Amino acid sequence: MEIADLLPLSGVLDDVRAGSKKQALQELSTIAAAQTAQEEREVLDLLLARERLGSTGVGGGVAIPHGRLASLTQLSAVFARLREPIEFDAVDGKPVDLIFLLLAPDSAGSDHLKALALVSRLLRDHRVCARLRGADSAEALYAVLTAAAGTSRA
Repeated sequence: MEIADLLPLSGVLDDVRAGSKKQALQELSTIAAAQTAQEEREVLDLLLARERLGSTGVGGGVAIPHGRLASLTQLSAVFARLREPIEFDAVDGKPVDLIFLLLAPDSAGSDHLKALALVSRLLRDHRVCARLRGADSAEALYAVLTAAAGTSRA
C-alpha cells in the first residue's frame, strides 16, 4: 500500500484557513465526502465522535483524524496544510498545521491499520514535515507525500 493508493492529488489542500479543530474537520469532511460520494454530515459526525474518544493530534504539529464508514468501498484520504496552526488538543499540547484524514470501510480489516501505520510513520519523520511546511503548492505537497512514503518503506 502506498500513499498514492489512498490520496488523490485532488484530496490535497494547501493554505487552508481554519480557526478551530471543528472548522478544520468541516473543511476536510467536505472534500472527503465529495471524493467518496458520502454525506458530508456523516463524515463530520464520524470525525467528531472519534475526537471525543481522544484527540488524533499525534504531536509535532500533526493530526491524523480517522474513522470507518459502512458505506465506503475503499480507503480514502485527504491531506491539508493549514495557513495558521490551530489548537487540536494534541498529545504534546502544540498546535497542528498538518492534517491527514483517513477514512476506511468497515470491511477494511487490517488494511485500515496498515494505512494508519503508513501515514503515522511518514508524518513522524521531521524531515518530511519540514518539506511539507516548505512546499509551495498542493502539487508540491503531493509530491513530498508520495515520494517520502515510497522511500520510507525500504
